[in-house]
Order: sequence, then structure tokens, then C-alpha cells
Amino acid sequence: MLITVSGPAGSGKSTLASGLADRLGFDHVSGGDIFRDIAAERDLSPLELNRLAETDDEIDLDLDARLRRTASDRDDLVLESRLAGWMAGDHADLKVWLDASLEIRAARIADREDKPLDTAIEETRARAESEASRYREYYGIDIADRSIYDLVVNTARWDADAVLDVVETAATAFDPAADEGKTPTTGVEYAFE
Repeated sequence: MLITVSGPAGSGKSTLASGLADRLGFDHVSGGDIFRDIAAERDLSPLELNRLAETDDEIDLDLDARLRRTASDRDDLVLESRLAGWMAGDHADLKVWLDASLEIRAARIADREDKPLDTAIEETRARAESEASRYREYYGIDIADRSIYDLVVNTARWDADAVLDVVETAATAFDPAADEGKTPTTGVEYAFE
């Protein structure tokens, strides 16, 4: 089984993906892990690679291609990134989108990064706008389109353990024999395969 966990910054992706992988006995791969691998291959720190990625589209494309390859090559995996559901496409058995209001997500980010809330709100808003533009430009993806996801969870409504319980229930209840068809991932123009 391949499960993807996607959502904007501060939505709880890493917390859920790690906990879900532990409970199911699956591996967990995050876009952040792959990004750090790319940085190490280039003898750069993740921060240096992030700065370079602002002007070099190939870094994002390399990351996304690796996400897609991981999704096509691996099973018993929880794959986590903003675009995991889109990059995994039809390889995924269960696609999960996590979300919460901008204010809630920014408060979480402010807390973990020890920064003022107003700063976190502005940075989170700007980051989301930049990413949405790049996803549209690179692949024709509308990141606001939730139609490809099997489960959308507002993580502001439940604590991390309850969100994990909800998603674990969905994952363990999945029966391929009873599956009447997942929503196909269409309209994406991958720059790789």
C-alpha cells in the first residue's frame, strides 16, 4: 500500500506521516528527506539549496521527479510532501490532504520556529502563493483542487493523535477488492516520468 500525505506548511503532514508509518509498520519518506539528499549530493546545506532553488527550477523538478519515482517503485510507504498526492498520481492507494486555517498553521509555525505570529502569517501566505504559481507553471496543477484526494482533514478540529486515528482507520479499512475506483490524477503535465 502507498499512502500520500499532503497539505500546506503547518498543516501537520510530518507529524501524521511519521505516526502513521509507525502504526502501520511502513516506511516514511518525506519531501524534506529527499531535499536534504539533494543538498548533500551538491555539498550544500539545505538552506543553501533552498536559496538556490529560488532561481533554479531544476531543483524543484529534481525533487518532484524523485517523489514520483519513489511512489512508482515502493510499497508499504507513507510519502509526504506538499505535492505527494499529485506526484504519486495513480500509484497511490490512499491520498490524504491535511489543512487548517492560515492563522492556525502560522501559529504552529511561529511556535516551532520561535518567530512572531505576524511574521509567520506573512511568510506562510507568501510561500503558499509562490508555490501555487510554480506548481501551475511547472505541471498545470491547481494546488487548491482537492478532487484527487480520498480524505481531506481539517487538523484544527482534532489533536494530532485524533487525526492519526482517523487516517489510520481509513488506511486499515481500505480493501482493494471493494474499491470501486479512485479519482484519477489527470491534467498533470509531468516534466519527467
